[in-house]
Amino acid sequence: MTLENQLINKNFFETYMVEKENLHPIRVLGEAYVAENQKESSDLTMIRFAQGEVYYHHKDYEAAIFKWENINNEFLPWARKNVADAYFELDLLSTAEDIYKSIETDSDVLKIEVLLQLFSLYIEKGKLEKAVESIKNAVYLDPDYPDVTNIARAFFEEHQDWQNAVELAVNESIRTESLSWFHTLKSYVLDGKTAKIEPAYFSEALTVLYKNDLRQFENLAAALWKSYQGRDLYFAWLKEFNQLMKKFGSDHTHTWNDLSALYHETYFDLINGKRLIRDLSHLIPLHLKNWVSITSPSYALVASASVLAWSEIFPSNIEAEAINEAEQIISQSGTLENGLEECFMLFQSIMKWAEEHDVLMGERFEWMVKELLDLNAQHVLIAGMSSSGKSEFVQELLGDSVRVENLSASVMYKDYDAVEMTEVTDESIRIINDFSEIRTGSDRREQIFVDYKMPFAYLAENQLAVIDTPGLSSSNKFRNDVFQYLHFADSLLFVLNANHPLSDRELDIVVKVREQAPSLPVHFLLNHLDVAGSEQEAVELMDDTISRVSTYFPKAKIFAYSPQYDRNEQLSDFSVFIKSMMEERHLESERTEKMLHYIRKSIKFLLDKRVEKENGLIDDINWNEEMLTKLNGAIHQLEDMEEDKIKSIKHSYRDIKKTMEDKLSASIPEILRNCAETIHEDSDFSKLHVQLNEEMNQRIRDHIEENVLPEFRLSIQDWIAASEQEFNESQAFLHEMGDSFNELYGFNKLTLSCDFRILEDWKRDADRLTHGGIQLEKANILLRYTPTQILLKSAGKIFGLIPQNKAMLHNKYKQFVENEDYREIADNITASFIQQFELFEKALDRDIKMFFQEPYAILNTTVEESHTIIANNNQALEDMRQNPEVYKNPLTLFELKLKQYVWMTNIDERVKQYN
Repeated sequence: MTLENQLINKNFFETYMVEKENLHPIRVLGEAYVAENQKESSDLTMIRFAQGEVYYHHKDYEAAIFKWENINNEFLPWARKNVADAYFELDLLSTAEDIYKSIETDSDVLKIEVLLQLFSLYIEKGKLEKAVESIKNAVYLDPDYPDVTNIARAFFEEHQDWQNAVELAVNESIRTESLSWFHTLKSYVLDGKTAKIEPAYFSEALTVLYKNDLRQFENLAAALWKSYQGRDLYFAWLKEFNQLMKKFGSDHTHTWNDLSALYHETYFDLINGKRLIRDLSHLIPLHLKNWVSITSPSYALVASASVLAWSEIFPSNIEAEAINEAEQIISQSGTLENGLEECFMLFQSIMKWAEEHDVLMGERFEWMVKELLDLNAQHVLIAGMSSSGKSEFVQELLGDSVRVENLSASVMYKDYDAVEMTEVTDESIRIINDFSEIRTGSDRREQIFVDYKMPFAYLAENQLAVIDTPGLSSSNKFRNDVFQYLHFADSLLFVLNANHPLSDRELDIVVKVREQAPSLPVHFLLNHLDVAGSEQEAVELMDDTISRVSTYFPKAKIFAYSPQYDRNEQLSDFSVFIKSMMEERHLESERTEKMLHYIRKSIKFLLDKRVEKENGLIDDINWNEEMLTKLNGAIHQLEDMEEDKIKSIKHSYRDIKKTMEDKLSASIPEILRNCAETIHEDSDFSKLHVQLNEEMNQRIRDHIEENVLPEFRLSIQDWIAASEQEFNESQAFLHEMGDSFNELYGFNKLTLSCDFRILEDWKRDADRLTHGGIQLEKANILLRYTPTQILLKSAGKIFGLIPQNKAMLHNKYKQFVENEDYREIADNITASFIQQFELFEKALDRDIKMFFQEPYAILNTTVEESHTIIANNNQALEDMRQNPEVYKNPLTLFELKLKQYVWMTNIDERVKQYN
């Protein structure tokens, strides 16, 4: 045992026990102390140091401290440490801490021992931060010191200090290159303790592991990869790891199964359309390069196809070395298994995206694509000129179970357990009972396809689905149903009439078919061969037709048919012909090609829709702005109309009221003067002024009720009728205006109905004002205090009792009544009477405005809607122009996947081989 170990374990006293193992250390050291003390120049320091150790082991800490405090030689640092240890055992932790911290030494061993003791002390005191500091300092000072890293690891794990635990594992992995530390690090990764640490932190450790053990490197890298997936540092990890892999280069001595799978999973996650290409462009090229360089055999095809597809879409992004490697791999690989199903999944994802963006491809389009998945029957598209006898041949194939109809729609006859007819259009898919229910004529606005299923023995036996198309003619040869279903069909059987086989018109059509569908096998049926006068003529006719056909279609087959020959024999021969059509063909691969065609078509459609949508927004904005101008013009017209009606109707009413007012003002003085006839010599002059005042008021009321109001009533009724006529004219104009707008909108959007209830209100108010007792306050006509009236009233009271004076009073009163100026009285009475009619007049503005209130509201609401539509469309247009990638990026990525499948299915090469 070395001296340092003795000092660490406090076993230095054992140096005095050599050959004295049977004696107690206290005795041995005591005897040594006595012996040393008897020397002339004695040195008791080391004996005291040893005695302190013995006391310490026997828990006599005070004695031990006493011994160690008297050490002053080179063992002083160790003695100080031991004193601190004793205070630690006495639970005097602060004293122990102070002593530990005061120790000065050059010995790394002692330093570490002190740090370990401080570490334990701080744990005891609950000062975990200081404990961490102590153990980290110890590891830093000498990580090879026995158990120091294990102590640190255990402490960090116990207190879930994963940052320091990971740091320790990373540092020790790099330093020791020990797999055990890499395993520890991986366990932290798997437990999710590293997910928030910058990926670059692990690069050096990964580099060390790559050089030592590729399998363990892959395991750790895969664990880190999965820990970052879906988290904030995911892209940082991909960037950092791909840079590492680029630096490492490709090592084909190891099969990278896990990383190949992760590269595959990550790549397709990145291009799922949820991220913009600009956010991926810095990651994917290197990602693909590394993937293809380390790919395992199970991912070689998809990895190389992905590289080549990306290089097609983004030519300058992929290094030539990666492209060359991808081309080499794909040339040595087979084609994609289950390619049809995978391509259909891509198609479905496109349809889902289109639906989310309110862009519909049409029910017929989706139905055809789904129908391609049925590999139990090959689709044979039968076409021919109207005079070819095509329908007769189709009838022969189907038998008597169904009658072939000459329809303007294409019909697919297919074997099925039950009878089922389905009309398939772009707008809908619906079950029908017979052909008579098919929409035709003016009802037909789109391409119609009929799926006719029932038990067809011959079709089932030969695994056929026959598509019968309308007969071709010169007027519709390039827009006929035939060209709608070229990529839906597995083969085209073109029916020729033996009277004039493969005419220039027919040849033109079939060549056009090949241009549109280069990989579609085209075969011919020579119908009505019985026109030949003899067998020799029939052979010559057949040879001539074969020769003409072969010139343009060298791989085409020709079947001779005549309705006059034996049906069963011909059908048997046709079965052989059908089998020959399918020789050396792989239906699933061909259907995959067709699926890719429809995917390509759908992507193009959606890209075109983007431009169409932008133009549509522009047109919509312009249209709504024009409508806004028209609506504002309509509102101004309505304002002018309302103002005109207010002026006109009020003016008419005011004229009536003024006439009544003038007449009343003019008639009242005469009425009052005529009241003089009620004055007689025998009148009671003392009360005459009161009686006369009453009579005057009564005569005025009677005049109003009997003359003024009836006349006014008639005038008001005429006025209401005239107003109603004006309102009707306004309503007619507004209805016409609304119809004009509705014609522009294309539906009944505006109903500009006015409120005619105000006429009923006017009639009711007019009736109230001109019928019944008038509410007219009694006028003070002769009871006022003018000098003449005072004189007459006084004279009446004084002289009215003297008979000889009555004649004089009678004359005076009469003269007064007849000559009095009643204009002021007339004006006051007229003003009082006319007041209620003025109130009616004041309400006319409000009433007429109420009449037009609803059209105003509708027009203003429509204006607001137009403003909102314009604003929304402008915003949508701005978004489209500022962020075109939001719409275009997913379609670009769909196109990228399409190209991947083209490479993986080797479609282009198959098309070349066929042609």
